[in-house]
Amino acid sequence: MNLALLFPAIMCGVFCYLGAIESCCLLGMTGGYYIMGRPLVAGLLCGLVFGDVTAGVLCGVAVQAVFIANLSTGGATNSEITYASYGGIGLALATTRDPAIAVTLSVLIGQTLGLIFYNTRMAVYSFFNNGAQRAAENNDDRGITLWHIVYPQVCTFLIRAVPVFLIVFFGQGVVDALLNSVPEVVTHIISVLGGVLPALGIGMLMNIVIKDKMQLVFFLAGFVLLAFAGLSMVAIVFIAALVAYLVYLSSGRKVAEAAVGAAEGTQASASAVYEDDDLF
Repeated sequence: MNLALLFPAIMCGVFCYLGAIESCCLLGMTGGYYIMGRPLVAGLLCGLVFGDVTAGVLCGVAVQAVFIANLSTGGATNSEITYASYGGIGLALATTRDPAIAVTLSVLIGQTLGLIFYNTRMAVYSFFNNGAQRAAENNDDRGITLWHIVYPQVCTFLIRAVPVFLIVFFGQGVVDALLNSVPEVVTHIISVLGGVLPALGIGMLMNIVIKDKMQLVFFLAGFVLLAFAGLSMVAIVFIAALVAYLVYLSSGRKVAEAAVGAAEGTQASASAVYEDDDLF
């Protein structure tokens, strides 16, 4: 048991609770789920508590790329992103500090333990709803506060903070034992697959965002500028903003011309009706 991991593990658990979608501590979803719950922010925070901000940010960037197209539809999700962020990144920083290993651990934790505890939380909350409804029917203000705010927050803290703490604190020995016992080729395969997953996440995002195949030209142009021309990301952002503005102006002009043409065609058809020789 490594007591040096006690404080980082506790903080990872607390951060996982603060990043929950139902956490009310940081302006609800605004400061919690959409900020604390993002892998990129999780990498920074985990890097701070582990004393290696560079490794934390690199792990956060890799995990963020995997979950960049993660969607939750109607309360259903294929992976719990906060467990994946703080459980996977925290455990990776406690062991190898390799971004590829962080990606693999995040996907594993988010799609197994994360979904188990996520669905458990939803089942438990149904009892809280019944209690809050009974308290409302009896005009019990204290009962409404307990069932609607206090009990759900305590349950969320226990379901999120405790499992992530146990994963980070006790998972180091398990991960180290697995990495030391498996053949080197298996470890290499895990690292390669972990490096491919961010590309898969970006591909899923492109599938959602790109509506016209012609837009792939801009993506390929940016890739060429970055990989072969050696331009920095800042320079590419400015070039992309300029191109986007020009495309916007061009598309706006085409829409305006189409609208004018449609209006002229309507007027011409109306004139043709009144210029019929049989009528006049």
